[in-house]
Amino acid sequence: MLRRTCRQVASLLIAREDRPLGASDRVAVFFHLLACKACPNFERQLLTMRNGMRQWRNYSGE
Repeated sequence: MLRRTCRQVASLLIAREDRPLGASDRVAVFFHLLACKACPNFERQLLTMRNGMRQWRNYSGE
């Protein structure tokens, strides 16, 4: 089933941080993000947090 709720897509977006998604999940997330207004914002927030944590880990303090 390709239709996912926002809650399901949010869970998949979080899971995607730790593991690759299967093909059906990737397709479902892709189409959900095209149709939804809220979930792309959540995805951007996750990406912002990931990039911030990467910069923090690489910070040398100099």
